[in-house]
Amino acid sequence: MSSSAIYNHRSLQPTVPPAQGPNQHSHARLNEAVDTIRQEFEVLSSDLGILRNQRDEYESKVTSQINELNIIRQSLYELESQHGKIRQTYEEELTRLRAELHALRQGVPAGAPHLPVGPASVGPSGPPAPPPTAPGVPPGPGSYSDPYYGRDRDREREKDREREREIRDRQREERERPPVENARDQKRIKTERMKGDTRPGKPFNSSSARSPPPHGYYATPFSPPLSAADHYSPSLQPPNTKLPPAPGAPPALTTFQGPGLPPPPAAHAPYPPGPGNPHPAGPAEPPAASSSALVPINNTQNSGAQFPDDLDPQNVPPELKKEGSDWFAVFNGKVKRVLDVSLVHTLMHESVVCCVRFSADGKYLATGCNRTAQIYDTKTGVKTCVLADESAGKAGDLYIRSVCFSPDGKYLATGAEDKQIRIWDIAKKHIRNVFDGHQQEIYSLDFSLDGRLIVSGSGDKTARIWDMVDGTSKVLMINDADPVNNDAGVTSVAISPNGQLVAAGSLDTVVRIWDVRTGLLLERLRGHKDSVYSVAFTPDGKGLVSGSLDKTLKYWDVSGLVGKRKEPAANGKKDDRSSQCTMNFVGHTDYVLSVAVSHDGQWVVSGSKDRGVQFWDSHSAMTQCMLQGHKNSVISIDLSPAGSILATGSGDWQARIWSYTNI
Repeated sequence: MSSSAIYNHRSLQPTVPPAQGPNQHSHARLNEAVDTIRQEFEVLSSDLGILRNQRDEYESKVTSQINELNIIRQSLYELESQHGKIRQTYEEELTRLRAELHALRQGVPAGAPHLPVGPASVGPSGPPAPPPTAPGVPPGPGSYSDPYYGRDRDREREKDREREREIRDRQREERERPPVENARDQKRIKTERMKGDTRPGKPFNSSSARSPPPHGYYATPFSPPLSAADHYSPSLQPPNTKLPPAPGAPPALTTFQGPGLPPPPAAHAPYPPGPGNPHPAGPAEPPAASSSALVPINNTQNSGAQFPDDLDPQNVPPELKKEGSDWFAVFNGKVKRVLDVSLVHTLMHESVVCCVRFSADGKYLATGCNRTAQIYDTKTGVKTCVLADESAGKAGDLYIRSVCFSPDGKYLATGAEDKQIRIWDIAKKHIRNVFDGHQQEIYSLDFSLDGRLIVSGSGDKTARIWDMVDGTSKVLMINDADPVNNDAGVTSVAISPNGQLVAAGSLDTVVRIWDVRTGLLLERLRGHKDSVYSVAFTPDGKGLVSGSLDKTLKYWDVSGLVGKRKEPAANGKKDDRSSQCTMNFVGHTDYVLSVAVSHDGQWVVSGSKDRGVQFWDSHSAMTQCMLQGHKNSVISIDLSPAGSILATGSGDWQARIWSYTNI
C-alpha cells in the first residue's frame, strides 16, 4: 500500500445536529405559547369555579336571610295580635273594676247591675243616674256631682285622650313607615283598591277613604297591621266610573253609589242583614219570581254554614288543627275528617300575585304579577321562566290579571291591564300572538281542552272566543245588564270540558252561559246578591260553581245544557228553570274572590278576602277545613289537573303551593 492511500478515505461528516432553520424555531415557540394559554385557561377555570361557588353560597345566604325576615315579620304580626288581645282583656277588666269601685262608693250592693264606665259610658247605675256624656265633654247642669266620681271621670277621660293620641300616632307611624319592601310600595297602590278601597275593618266613610283601620282589628289570627298598601283586594272593578284612580290620586268615591255594592263589613265579621247583605249563617235567599225560581236543595241551614264562625282557632282541639311555622288548618268537627293539608312551597314575588294557574300535567305553575308572568316547577318550587314584554310602556303599573297554559304546555296566555292577550312560546320566551279587541282590562282567560280556542273576559262587558289558528274572534255581548246593577263587566270566564259552553261571571251579579258554536246566550243564572268574581265548571261539565262578593258560593246544575243545543234566552224572557242553584256554600266572612273544583269532582275550594281558603264537600256543601296562611286577601286559587296540589296567590306578594290528600 502506498503511503498516499491512507489519505484517500471519504471525508467524515460532523456529528453535531444541523443548524435549525426558521420553521423549526417558530414551531417551538408556538408550543410554548399553547402551554402558556393552557395554564392560564386552567387558572381562569379554577377561578370561575370558585366564583360560582361563592355566588351559590351568597344566593343561599340571601334566600336564608329572606326566609328569616319573613319568619321574623310573621312573629311580629303574631305578637302584635297577642298584644292587642291582652290589651283588650286588660281594658275590659280595668273598666269592670272601676265600675265596681264606683258602685261601692255609692253604696250599691255588690253584684247589683251597673253600667260599665268608660269613654262612652256615664257611670254606675243607681240614683241619681247621670246623663250620657261624650269623652272630653264637661257635664251639663244636673250632671253627676260626686267629687270622687268626678275626679275619676276626669282621669278616665284624660287617659282616654292619651290612649287615642297613642293610637293615632301609632297608626300615623304605620302609614308613614315603609314595610320591608319599601321600594315596591308604589307598585301596590293601584291593585289594592276594589270597589272604592273596601278594606275589612274600615267602616265606609266617603270623607275618609284613606283613614286608618280602627283599633282592635289586630285581634284576628295572622292579621298584620294594615297600612295604606297592606290590604289588597284585586281591582276587578268595572272599567268605567269604578276604575281605580291613578297612583297618587285619591280613590274614587262614586263606587258605592250604585245599588248592590254594599259598604265594607267590620274586620272579619259578617255583613249586617239587610237588602243585598245576606247573613252568612242565615238561610239562603228565597227564590224570587223574577229569578228563574232558584230553589236550593242543600240549603245553608246545615252545620257547615256555621263553620268556622263557631270556633276559636286558638282553642281548637289538637285533633282538629294542623299547624305549620306560619300557617294552620282547622278541620270541621261536625263532619268526619277525611282530608290532610300541608304547605309545600312559598314562592316570593316582587308585587301582588294576581293569578295562579297549573299546567295540564300539573308539573308547572304560572303566576301573574306586575309586568311579569313567572313559571315554577311544582315539585321543586324553582322558577324556570320569567315572561315580560319589553315593548310594553314603562309608565305606571301593568298587572297580569290572568294566565293560562295551553293544553300541550307549549304556550302561556296572559291577560293584562293594557287590554291585550299575549300568547307566549314558553321555550323561546317569545310572543307568538297578540290578540287585540277588548276595550278594557282583561280579567280572565281559559283554553279549550283541544287547545284550539281561548276565551277571555273583560271589564268592557264582553267575553270573546279566539281561534288560536287563524286569530279570529267571536264576541259574546252582554246587552241585558240588570236594570238595578247595570254594570256587567266580566270578571271570570270558563269553557266547559266538552268545549260547547262558555260561562261568565259579571259585576251585575249574574252568571251567563253561551253556546260556543253559535255565540248565542243560553242561560242567565240569577241568585247572587253581589258581583260574581269567579266561575268554574265541574270535571263532568254538568255543574258550575260561582263565587261572589256576597261571601257565598253557589252550585248550578247545568246538565240540561250539556250535549244539546237550546234556544237563546232572548231579551230575558226565556225561562231559565232548567239550570237551578242546588247548593249554597256559606262560611266565608268576606268576599269570595276565587273558586276551583278538584280533578275528581270531590272538592270545591275557595279563596277569600278574609285571607282564608276553604275546602268544601262538593256533594253536601259542608266545609271540610279552613286553611289560613296568607297575610292578605287570597286573590286566586287553582287545583292541579293532576290532583292533590293546590296553589294560592295573595296580596301579600306570595304564591303558595299546598298538598292535600285523603286520609
